[in-house]
Amino acid sequence: MDASFTEAGYEALVQDIFRRFPSVQKDGFTPGAYKPGLERMQAFDEALGSPSRQIHSIHIAGTNGKGSVANMLASALSACGLKTGLFTSPHLVDFRERVRIAPGKEAQEEEPSFLVPKDYVFSFLTEWMPWITEHQLSFFEITTGLALKYFADENVDVAVIETGLGGRLDSTNIIVPDLSIITTIGLDHMALLGDTLPQIAAEKAGIFKAGVPALVGESNPETDPVFNERSWMFCPLTYADRVKPSLWYRHLSILKQMDLQAAVQEHNLRTVLTAVDILKQIPAYQALSQDDKLLEGIIHTARRMGFRGRWERVSAQPYVLADIGHNAQALGYNFAQLKDRIASGTFSSLIIVYGIMADKDLDAILPLMPADATYIFTAPDTPRALPAGELLRRYLIYRRAASIPGPERAFLAPSVRQAVQMAVQLAQNLSEQLSRSASAEQPAPPLIYIGGSAFVVAESLPLFR
Repeated sequence: MDASFTEAGYEALVQDIFRRFPSVQKDGFTPGAYKPGLERMQAFDEALGSPSRQIHSIHIAGTNGKGSVANMLASALSACGLKTGLFTSPHLVDFRERVRIAPGKEAQEEEPSFLVPKDYVFSFLTEWMPWITEHQLSFFEITTGLALKYFADENVDVAVIETGLGGRLDSTNIIVPDLSIITTIGLDHMALLGDTLPQIAAEKAGIFKAGVPALVGESNPETDPVFNERSWMFCPLTYADRVKPSLWYRHLSILKQMDLQAAVQEHNLRTVLTAVDILKQIPAYQALSQDDKLLEGIIHTARRMGFRGRWERVSAQPYVLADIGHNAQALGYNFAQLKDRIASGTFSSLIIVYGIMADKDLDAILPLMPADATYIFTAPDTPRALPAGELLRRYLIYRRAASIPGPERAFLAPSVRQAVQMAVQLAQNLSEQLSRSASAEQPAPPLIYIGGSAFVVAESLPLFR
C-alpha cells in the first residue's frame, strides 16, 4: 500500500478527478468529456508499459446489452477458473465498479467480484497525474489506462473490455482482442455516431480486427451488409441469432434460474453461449469446456459480479424494480414486460418513477410507455437531464395527441429521492386501500418501476440499502 494513502486522501483525489476531467456520465458529450480518437490513448498505454499487449482480452460494443453480455461472460470465465478482469461503464454508486476482477470458481454467496483497491487507484492517479494533465486526457481515457494497467499488474488470464461509446474511435479500441462482440445496433447517440442504423453499425464495427473472430448478437437487414463488408476476407464473422450454440438446448432451464430476469436476457444469453463456442476453439480458453461450472457462472451473474440496475428487485415490500434501460430499443422490452406483469394479475397497478437525458429520443419512447400507469417524473442531478417539468409537458401533449383515454396520472418530483419517496407512499396507500376493500383473498400488490436513465437508478439504489 502507498505509504501516503488515506481514505480521506483517496476521496479527495477521486473528487478532484471528477472536477478537473469532465466525464460523459456527469457532463455529457462536451469537448472536454468526449475526445474521440486513439492517439492520446495509444501514447498513454505506451507510457504505462503497454499493458494492452500483456493480457488476453474480449472486446464488446453495442447499443444495448453489452453490459449484461460483459458481466455474464466474465462470470462464466471466472467460474471456470480463469482470473478475469472486467472493465465497464458507467458506474452506479462507486467509481471502482468500472474496474474489477471476478471471483474465482469457488466463490461463495457472500463473495462478489472485487473492485480495484482504493490504494491502487490512489497510487495510480498520484503517479500519473502530471502525465495525464500534460496530455489533457479525458476521464474515460484515464479510467481505461487504469483498468489496463491494473489487469496487467494482476496478471489476469483474460480481461473483458466494454467500449464506452461507439467503437472505432473509442479509447478501448487500442486492444487486439481474442474475440470482438457487437451485441445490438439501435438509434442512440446519433449526434456522434450517425443518424441511421448502417452509420452506427459502421462505427461499432470499428472494433473488428484482422484475423480476430467477430460475433454480432442480432442480425438486421439494414446493418448486416455493413458487418459483412467489414469482415469479408478480414475476420471470421458469426451472427448469434443464426446459429444454435452447443448449450442452447438448456437455455430455458438457464433463463428460469438466472438472477438476471429481464426478458431481453434471452437474446444476451444466446450471444454469450455463441461467444463461448468460439472461445473454446482458442487454446487460452480450454477451461470453458467445464459446462456445469460455466453455466453456474452465467446463472449467478448478478450475485457473483455485483452487477446492479438490470431489472433488479431492490425492494420486496413495496415491490420495486430498477433498470437502467434508457433508449427506445431497451425500454421497449422493459415496458412490454411491465405490461405483461400487470396483465397477469401478479400486481394490481403500476407506478413508474421516470427521468431521462435530454439527448434521448423521447418521441420514440413515449408510444412505448404503459398508458395505464401512474407516473412520477423527475430529473437526476446532472446537467444532461431533461427537466422534469418539460418531461411532464411532453408526456401530456403526447397523451392528448394520441387520444389515450383515462386520467392523466402524472406527478412531478424535484429530486429522485423525493420521487422514490412519493412512489413508495403511493404504493403503500394503494395497498391499504386494496386490503380494506378486498375479500378474504390476498390482494395483488402494486409494482414500482424506477428507470429511464442510469442516473435515475444510480440515485435510487442507495435509498434501498
